[in-house]
Amino acid sequence: MGGSDEQVISSLERMSPLREAVMRAAIGALQLPPGSRGLDIGCGIGDLTLLVAEATGPDGRVAGLDLSWPAVHCARRRAGKSAHAQRIEFANSDMWALPFARGVFDWAWSVDCLGYPAGEIFPILEEICRVVRPGGVIALLGWTSQTVLPGHELLEARLNAACTSYGPFLEGYPPRAHFLRALHGFHRAGLTEARCRAFVGLVQAPVGPEIRDGMASLFDMLWGDAIGQASTADIEEYRRLCSPDSPHFIGDIPEYCAQFTYTMFTARVLARR
Repeated sequence: MGGSDEQVISSLERMSPLREAVMRAAIGALQLPPGSRGLDIGCGIGDLTLLVAEATGPDGRVAGLDLSWPAVHCARRRAGKSAHAQRIEFANSDMWALPFARGVFDWAWSVDCLGYPAGEIFPILEEICRVVRPGGVIALLGWTSQTVLPGHELLEARLNAACTSYGPFLEGYPPRAHFLRALHGFHRAGLTEARCRAFVGLVQAPVGPEIRDGMASLFDMLWGDAIGQASTADIEEYRRLCSPDSPHFIGDIPEYCAQFTYTMFTARVLARR
C-alpha cells in the first residue's frame, strides 16, 4: 500500500469496517485464552488490536507494535476512546528487535505484515519465538485473494496482472517466500502443530456507506497506484466501475456480491532446550 503515512492511515480506517467480520471470525478460531497476554505485530491503526483485546476478556492484556509512528499515534488515540484502554499498550518499534523480555506473551499475531505478501519469515519468527512462552501460539494472517468485480472477471484479471499492488513486494523473492508457503518458515523455525485455514469475507447489496467507502478504498489499494500500466480501455472501465463518484460504481448495483479471502497460519512454540 503506497502513499504517505496519512494516506495509508486513511485507507486503513476506511477498510476497517469492510474486514471486521472476517477478522472477528479469524480471532474466534484462535480461541485466545481469557486473561492471556498477546502481541499484535504490525498493528497499524490498532483496530485489530482492539478486537483481540476484546477477545481476551477483562483480564487480558495486548501490546501493539508498528514501525510507523503516525500509525501508532492513531492507534493510541483510537484505543483511548475504547473500553479496553487500560489493557492495551502500543510501541513504535521494529519487529526485528522486539522491545520485550523473553517469554512474556502467551500468543503473538500479525495481519498483512509479517511475511506478507512475500518475505523470508524464518529470521523474524526466531525473534517472535523469543518473546512468546513455550506452548504459546503464533498466528500470521494475510489477504490472499479477491473477486470484487462480478460480471467483469476478465477486466479484474487484467488489472491484477497489469498493476497488482503486490508487484513491488514480490520481485526477487523465491517461490518458497510466498505468503501461502509460510509453513516452510514455520517448520524451519521448529514450531509445532502448524496449521492453515482460510476465512471468507462477503459483501452483499445493499451496501451501506461505510462498506461502500471501504470498497472504493480497496479498489484504489489494489489498482489505483499503477493503473497507468493497464490498457486505455481497461483504465476507462476501471474508472467507470471503481470510482465512488461514478454513476456506474459497481458497489451500487442491486445484485452486487463480492468476496475476499484471508489465510491464517498458526503454530505453537516448542519448549526451550
